[in-house]
Amino acid sequence: MKKILLVEDDPNLGMLIEEYLQIKGKFTVALARDGDEGLKVFKSSRFDLCILDVMMPKKDGFSLGKDIRRLDPHVPIIFATAKSMIEDKSQAFNLGGDDYITKPFRIEELLMRINALLKRVSNQGKAEDDGVFSLGSYTFDYQAQLIRKGEAQQKLSTKEAELLRLLCMKKNDILTREEALISIWHDDNYFNGRSMDVFLSKLRKYLKDDPSVEILNVHGKGYKLMAG
Repeated sequence: MKKILLVEDDPNLGMLIEEYLQIKGKFTVALARDGDEGLKVFKSSRFDLCILDVMMPKKDGFSLGKDIRRLDPHVPIIFATAKSMIEDKSQAFNLGGDDYITKPFRIEELLMRINALLKRVSNQGKAEDDGVFSLGSYTFDYQAQLIRKGEAQQKLSTKEAELLRLLCMKKNDILTREEALISIWHDDNYFNGRSMDVFLSKLRKYLKDDPSVEILNVHGKGYKLMAG
């Protein structure tokens, strides 16, 4: 059974989420009331995922997330914030957050995000810890910034490699346009968006010789890398 750390200073909301995830999601949930308590609880056990409220007393969610990232660079983190400002979203991803959800939210949506994130982490697997991804007949080496197919290889720019890595980490799932822009360019303005479109076109060209590998546009959401 997967174990989740939930850090939420609203006692009613915290208990509601805890009970729902334990019953509907069949997770074990450890509930902490503030950032300091959340850090102590995290240090006391191993967790498969963390849900951190941003606006908390003593230690805010972003500070807690930063502390958790120092202790465990891989555990998935979802930030929950009452704000929708781009600065918050940018900070969430820059601190190593994997997803964010804006209050008020439906608990069913939170559960879907948790399941999708855990599935993505599971699919990524230990074999890809070295940054080597299998995409149909291609092999993508993130560290070397190379796409290989047989004896042929294509050198990538740093941003092309970063973008393809994000797509690979969410293979067969949606990578939102906003997440990609904030993670790589640290700002989702119009000009960065046009720049990313150019890099996506180049990646599609590099991968065009295998019809089983495709980068799809998902209208109004982002992109999906389809590959075996």
